[in-house]
Amino acid sequence: MRTQRRRTTAKDAVQGYPVLAIDELSVTYTRANRTLLAVDRFTLNVEDGEFVCIVGASGCGKTTLLKAVDGLIPPAAGSILIRGHKTSPTTGDMAMVFQSDSLFPWRTVFENVRFGLDIRGVSHKQSASRAQECIDLVKLTGFEASYPHELSGGMRQRVNLARALAVDPVVLLMDEPFAALDAQTREIMQDELLDLWGTTGKTVLFITHQLDEAVLLGDRVIVMSSHPGRVREEIKIDIPRPRDLHSKRSAQFSGYVDHIWDLIEDEVRRSVIMKLPIKGDTQVEAEPASA
Repeated sequence: MRTQRRRTTAKDAVQGYPVLAIDELSVTYTRANRTLLAVDRFTLNVEDGEFVCIVGASGCGKTTLLKAVDGLIPPAAGSILIRGHKTSPTTGDMAMVFQSDSLFPWRTVFENVRFGLDIRGVSHKQSASRAQECIDLVKLTGFEASYPHELSGGMRQRVNLARALAVDPVVLLMDEPFAALDAQTREIMQDELLDLWGTTGKTVLFITHQLDEAVLLGDRVIVMSSHPGRVREEIKIDIPRPRDLHSKRSAQFSGYVDHIWDLIEDEVRRSVIMKLPIKGDTQVEAEPASA
């Protein structure tokens, strides 16, 4: 039986503040000497232990938003607060799980997982203990001495997830972490992520193109509009927890997926057309590839 999510404690939250507060956030980028608006006045509060998914058409600014939250891109306006305080990449408040596994090929599983702890100056004994704990958590016990090239795609993403969890971030940021996996492996990883979330109680901000993935995982789904990216609609997912892959078979689940698709279908179709190769020219995109 799936583990229920742990309760929030006084230690976890600062009274009066959400764990993550994104307020009127705008992000710009420059192309061909023009400054363009990628994300426009995006506002979102995420509470402790909440799992929030963000969906939208390709190029709507989802990844740009996540990178800004992680401190990798400076915002043009607005603020990002963790428990009422400003954050930066050096504070360790957040950890990112990218689309690609981004592992060091010359490091073993164990060495990859403990990497973030090592660069933060955690003692050898403590980092070794924490790394092993997270390896066990993602069900890779026995593969500690393996190298990335010896692992399947799903196993590499488990290592990536274990490395992010090892530093014990306040907020776990996930940018389409299962996009490169085959359909069957992706479903298994969704199910295992729900188990991990139930065990750790982490606050998660999760980007995906897969609508059923967003509905399965999320407490809320934030639908973004395109050009520039704004909050189009916020949808509370009232499907009871704990959830598993069988939850996808219900009429309620299908209703949520259909509603989200109705919101973004026109923009998705436009984004596909804009990415079609033009004869004698290169592929056209309206947003940076990372968006």
